[in-house]
Amino acid sequence: MNLKSPGPRPRPGSHPCTLVTLATFALLSGCDRAGEAPAPEIRPVRFVTIESFAAGDTVALTGSIQAEKEINQSFRIDGRLIERNVNIGDNVRPGQLIARLDSQNEESSLLAARAQLIAAEAQLAEARNNFDRFRDLVAENAVSRASFDQAESLLRSAEARVESARSQVTLAENRFGYTRLVSDVAGVVTAQGAEPGEVVGAGRMIVQVAREGARDGVFDVPPRIKDAVPANPQVTVTLTADPAVVATGTVREVAPRADPVTGTFRVRVGLKDPPPAMRLGATVTGRVKLPAEPAIEIPPSAVMRSSGKTSVWVVDRQTGTVALRPIEIRSSDPVRVQVAAGLEPGDVVVTAGVQALRPGQPVRLIENQP
Repeated sequence: MNLKSPGPRPRPGSHPCTLVTLATFALLSGCDRAGEAPAPEIRPVRFVTIESFAAGDTVALTGSIQAEKEINQSFRIDGRLIERNVNIGDNVRPGQLIARLDSQNEESSLLAARAQLIAAEAQLAEARNNFDRFRDLVAENAVSRASFDQAESLLRSAEARVESARSQVTLAENRFGYTRLVSDVAGVVTAQGAEPGEVVGAGRMIVQVAREGARDGVFDVPPRIKDAVPANPQVTVTLTADPAVVATGTVREVAPRADPVTGTFRVRVGLKDPPPAMRLGATVTGRVKLPAEPAIEIPPSAVMRSSGKTSVWVVDRQTGTVALRPIEIRSSDPVRVQVAAGLEPGDVVVTAGVQALRPGQPVRLIENQP
């Protein structure tokens, strides 16, 4: 008698070989999905297409009219300012009194020096009389030669004291005169320093005078334009309020350092026979023609700097990937960078998101918003 229970019977329509086949297929499918590489990240970027242009445009900058020479009028000595006779905008002439210091101390010193001179002159007169008397007596052998020599020595000492006293009087007179500030040039007052009542030091500016005559057009020039302008350019300067008022000039002076705030260079253009309407302080517009030469410009945000080298990300339109390309910079400012070498017209350069890219990365170009 068979006591073993029968095993499970296969379901109708199923076969053991079929079950094994399905399990194997499912296992292989799971392995394929685990081995698939993740899709590469496509990063959106903004870009610019390189275009070459001729940098021969006319550049216009706004400036002002200033005197070619401005002189600070100041006292030679210290003192308390008690009077200033001119203000900003006043005309001055040579010999005109500009300001005065309190002269009480200097006047007292002058009186003392003159008194010392009078006393020295009196001693000199006495010494000269004694010398003349001893000279006659020594000729008659009435006095010794030693007494005559002593009289002569006293005379020479008295003469030296008089010369010293006269020098002291001259110094005191000069110092007294220095309490009056007199203009030595003709011009217009453009700035003022100390006010009456202040104690001023020697050399401190009391007023600034712009000399009559030659005038300059003064402009703050960006470094990009400064580097592009040819040597000794002809500058056309017009009055901003009235463009019909025109003068020409040449660059007379270029500041060796840029302004620490604006990054611009101060340029002074000497004007040839400026019309009377171009008064001091008037606003003018200067125009200069740049040389016509090919130039390529990109925004500063596109430039990568590392280890003293500069480069940009260039997009390959066929593959849609980026590559790092070194460039040489000719000039730059906060708005644009002018490239000397490394780029050609038609190149596509990434302008935003450059720090997040890697060589060969796929990108999607986004049109720049106007």
